[in-house]
Amino acid sequence: MPVKIRLQRHGKKGKPFYWIVAADSRAKRDGKFLEKLGTYNPNTNPATININVDSSVQWLSNGAQPTDTARAILSYKGILLKHHLLGGVRKGALTEEQAEEKFNAWIAEKEQAVASKVSGLDKEKADAKAKALAAEKEINEKRAAEAAAAALPETPEGEEAEAEEAAPEAPAAEEATPEKE
Repeated sequence: MPVKIRLQRHGKKGKPFYWIVAADSRAKRDGKFLEKLGTYNPNTNPATININVDSSVQWLSNGAQPTDTARAILSYKGILLKHHLLGGVRKGALTEEQAEEKFNAWIAEKEQAVASKVSGLDKEKADAKAKALAAEKEINEKRAAEAAAAALPETPEGEEAEAEEAAPEAPAAEEATPEKE
């Protein structure tokens, strides 16, 4: 029976949520599976992946073939690295302690990279919020200034005379144009 490690879609329309499963390759995408290995939520930033490392490595050791997307997820979580290191242990190139040490060092480095990405995203979000707040304050100050100017209609005498002269000219222009009946 050919076994695949693949994604099984759940969630609602427009909000996918996936289970990572080991399933017979002949089974339907969302159908029968042999074992649920974990979950994958692409709706968060960064995507949330929870997966059982030991059972995933066991399925890979037994010959399960991951699909392209599942392979990317397994690689991202270090499962393919652990499978590779265990192959080195079986061949005698590494001891089990060395393999575990390399795997833990890789996991620590990966967690640090993800943490820096999350902090960068948080910083971008805070910067955008501060920029929006500054723009909103500027708009509110302009509105307050316009309201204050409208409340105090003090204009110099020269401007009042110009405004009175402009007002009579406008009706005269309208009378000059003949109206159609």
